[in-house]
Amino acid sequence: MQSLITLVLVLMPLFIGFVIPSNPKLTRFADKGLSYLVFIILTLIGIELSQVEGLRSQLGEIALYVTILSILTIGTGLLALMLFDHLRPWHAKKPSAKSQQHRVSIRGSLTQVICVVIGFVIGHFLPAAYLPHNTTMTVMLMLLILLVGIGLKGSGITLKEVMLNKRGVEMSIVFTIAVLVGGLVFAMLFIDVSWTKGLALASGFGWYSLSAIVMTDAYGAIWGSVALFNDLIREFFALIFIPVFMRQYPSSAVGLGGATSLDFTLPVIQQSGGLTVVPLAISFGFIINIVSPVLMVVFSALG
Repeated sequence: MQSLITLVLVLMPLFIGFVIPSNPKLTRFADKGLSYLVFIILTLIGIELSQVEGLRSQLGEIALYVTILSILTIGTGLLALMLFDHLRPWHAKKPSAKSQQHRVSIRGSLTQVICVVIGFVIGHFLPAAYLPHNTTMTVMLMLLILLVGIGLKGSGITLKEVMLNKRGVEMSIVFTIAVLVGGLVFAMLFIDVSWTKGLALASGFGWYSLSAIVMTDAYGAIWGSVALFNDLIREFFALIFIPVFMRQYPSSAVGLGGATSLDFTLPVIQQSGGLTVVPLAISFGFIINIVSPVLMVVFSALG
């Protein structure tokens, strides 16, 4: 019953966001609100992490989990899409000289890490009476999903357009299966990680703000931080290596960012692959943004 309630709490705001009539002002508000909300959520995660007893003694273990999980989830997805590119070649047009001048910036990712650190410091000194209520993260999750739904609706993308992009659909299926396999391998390597937990952790697909909340609610702040940093590492990796893979492996380059291919890493995808690759990135990113929260909630609810 609890798993059903959690799934409704995730899907209902997304549905409401799609149903609300869109207009440019509301879309801009959602986009701006989403950026601020992410900072708030990351700060709250830092506060929750500061309340974990014996955290220092577990830092090495957390680092090991994050390292192995990121290698497996990024690696399996990348290898599967490289194979897909080899079997089903598709070449993006060579970017213009102006596009080649694009510089990769990881400032945004660093800012997100800093928010967690700030939250951790605040939580360390904050009196217990002033700590966020237990339901705060659930409320933040629902608001996050609502704003995402409004943003997706306001972008002018329809489900018909997304599903008609055959390569985008195929890519999302290949990527999802491959990354979940990585999650299963992760579970096999650690006795204290069930197969459902491995799949749940892998299902973030780069959506760090969402995965951190869902994993924290399901497994505690330690695993929430593992999910957070695993997905942040994907973002770092994607920003750096999208231009490297774009020429020979365009599908792999698009898929590197996972859920962020629809927003955060889209400018890098466009700059390195040209305008022709943008519809593919939008189709892939849109599907992954829909699939990710459903899989995370379902797998975490199973145990």
